[in-house]
Amino acid sequence: MQQVQATYNAMAAILADGSVISWGDLESAETDVPVGLRNVQQIQATDGAFAAILADRSIVTWGDPDAGGDSSEVQDQLRKVQQVQSTSGAFAAILADGSVVTWGNPDVGGDSSEVQDQLRNVQQIRATHDAFAAILADGSVVTWGDPNCGGDSSEVQDKLTNVQHIQGTSGAFAAILANGSVVTWGEPEIGGDSSDVQDQLRNVQQIQTTGSAFAAILADRSVVTWG
Repeated sequence: MQQVQATYNAMAAILADGSVISWGDLESAETDVPVGLRNVQQIQATDGAFAAILADRSIVTWGDPDAGGDSSEVQDQLRKVQQVQSTSGAFAAILADGSVVTWGNPDVGGDSSEVQDQLRNVQQIRATHDAFAAILADGSVVTWGDPNCGGDSSEVQDKLTNVQHIQGTSGAFAAILANGSVVTWGEPEIGGDSSDVQDQLRNVQQIQTTGSAFAAILADRSVVTWG
């Protein structure tokens, strides 16, 4: 097996020959792998659907249509896909030209129409349970999805410059800036509020997460936690 991903009800694995097998709840749509699926390079999953990137950089999806299993409305756009990220019920794909295509539950990131004009030269996408955050080539950030889970970054937007990396808990994001400081937003109780440790968040090298907390590794190898 080359890679394994899981929904709530099923698991899917890429085999050495690029084919896919799935197992789990036989009544769930996620186990219905499309017949003849081959040359799979990567799989991503929501809570109820799978998306597979093929060798030709196209996408094949299956599972719950309301959780991203039906990509038919955007299928003609899903070419030269470089990366796919997922929330609980939606997918976001970065294309070779830096644009983004989304599908799935509109309430959790499947509808990016309000920010589509801003999604240019996207370098990286990260997700919480219900929202996406995209880092652009100029170091700025665009967010969409559930506002309570990090989809609304308006309160910290002026601070989100020269962003190098983003990590997410289930409902909050933390961004490392070029100067080693950190900006957080989203649900305060699960990492969106870092005010109690903000003075300590200097020279941050890396951030790791649990479902509800962040841990930052500083340049001196000490650790700061919040959430």
